[in-house]
Amino acid sequence: MTTSRQRLAAAVFAGLVTLPLAACGGSSAAEPESSASSGGAAIGAVDLSGVCPATVVIQTDWNPQAEQGGLYQLLGPDPTIDANAKVVSGPLYSKGEYTGVDVEIRAGGPAIGFTPVPSQMYTDKDVLLGWVNTDESIQNSAALPTTAVFATFEKAPWMIMWDPATYPDVHKISDLADTDAFVRYFAGATWMEYLTGSGQLRPEQIDGTYDGTPANFVAAQGKDAQQGFATDEPFVYQNQLPSWNKPVDYQLIADTGYPLYAVALSVRTPDVTAQADCLKKLVPVIQQSTVDYFADPEPTNAVIVDAVVKFDTGWVYDAAQATDGTKQQLDLGIVANAPDGTLGSFEESRVQKILDIAGPILTKDGSAPVDGLKASDLYTNDFLDTSIALP
Repeated sequence: MTTSRQRLAAAVFAGLVTLPLAACGGSSAAEPESSASSGGAAIGAVDLSGVCPATVVIQTDWNPQAEQGGLYQLLGPDPTIDANAKVVSGPLYSKGEYTGVDVEIRAGGPAIGFTPVPSQMYTDKDVLLGWVNTDESIQNSAALPTTAVFATFEKAPWMIMWDPATYPDVHKISDLADTDAFVRYFAGATWMEYLTGSGQLRPEQIDGTYDGTPANFVAAQGKDAQQGFATDEPFVYQNQLPSWNKPVDYQLIADTGYPLYAVALSVRTPDVTAQADCLKKLVPVIQQSTVDYFADPEPTNAVIVDAVVKFDTGWVYDAAQATDGTKQQLDLGIVANAPDGTLGSFEESRVQKILDIAGPILTKDGSAPVDGLKASDLYTNDFLDTSIALP
């Protein structure tokens, strides 16, 4: 069985190698036009036509999943699933009303040859928004600068998991340092260099050969630990993996002192200005869409699961995983209001901490950030509606 996170072998966790680029530049807002898929619906309280592209293109980093629920909630009735292009599209809705434009949600990972999202954003200028991690933005700040405009997650769902039966005295990642456990992960992860550099794991116990499958974890019969996603692997290993079928324990990487913003919705940095009129209206729509998704996730999860089936990339994701993934996002505080009470806002101190940690690591690894990079270059809260929050 292949778990849901094989994506990270080539994208999220790795020190990413950027690809040759097309000329840089932002998408330009299209002339107002009626959505071909809107069925003639009247534009509601939010009108994005004229200020936003006729089709708002959002690039994710993997196949459809519950973590993308706030994006899929944007889709109007009867979205189109393009199995060949690995795209789901339709009229863009806000609180049940048509906004005058379409939205196109593109799968990442295998659908784009594991191209890193910043590279895809600069190669394909139709993409307006993409999922980018803070450390990934730091890494690409010289050649492919991006600016985060909406914090998808308050906590990154990345974790390290272990067998509690084998290690009853292990309650956090640093406790593994006192064991003989090997800790498997995708080689090149900046967060792993942080964990070893801060003494939470021993360099000699980490193993960068994780391939995204459960085979080695199961074969080790509980002796080894492994990276994963708190929104998926614990449920799958306990309920859907016959060769294991028991609980795992884990700690979030976010709770070890590495508080990055995972897959923050981001734009090419020049578009902070070039698309300001669009983003001022669009970002609050995405905030509200996220709130609406968690209020009633099942219809949107059904679209997500249907897209996975039709995309047929070899990755398996069913309704039970989607339901549990939605629940875990809330239960673990992965999706939550920021300390200022707003859904999706950034704290400069957190961004600065990741810059302080990741900057030297990336420089040592040959991916130095641009000279003079500041935390404030990596995000903006300017487009958020501070009144929108989860209940």
